[in-house]
Amino acid sequence: MKPPVLLAALLLLPASLAPAGETLAFGPAPAAGEAAPSWQWPVSPRPPVLRNFDPPPKPWLSGHRGVDLGTAPDGAPVTSPAAGTVSFVGVVVDRPVITIDHGNGLRSSFEPVESSLAAGSAVDAGQVIGTLLPGHCPAASCVHWGVRRGEDYVNPLQFVMDLRPSILLPLSAPP
Repeated sequence: MKPPVLLAALLLLPASLAPAGETLAFGPAPAAGEAAPSWQWPVSPRPPVLRNFDPPPKPWLSGHRGVDLGTAPDGAPVTSPAAGTVSFVGVVVDRPVITIDHGNGLRSSFEPVESSLAAGSAVDAGQVIGTLLPGHCPAASCVHWGVRRGEDYVNPLQFVMDLRPSILLPLSAPP
């Protein structure tokens, strides 16, 4: 058998062994306490990321502790990416914020989002938690989404996308 055909056969073998409807995960499994990409995007349709997660090297330094997601016009509904309980609704500095506690130490915050929900309200994944107000991104309508695990900010995109690096395999054996 030629090397490219053999490689293709080896790559397809695990897929043929998976039960119907079950997906195979290649690469390392999430560490204890880490979530696999299983949440929903908080705005629909899937938004462009206007500004990426850029945490500071020290907690007291400046940085971007979340992501800015492009949305439909101001007034667009913002939804909970996973089930949880509203832990905060109010104004921080000069912007309305809503925070959802998802359990296991994970909390999502959204701004500028106006909400009629109260702290203690249970929310389901995909449930509207508020509406987007203007004021966060200067040139576009956007919602800032931050996620904390305990006291540490983490990249929210890891909960909606597979951020593991891709690994390219050779098509043929080296000479």
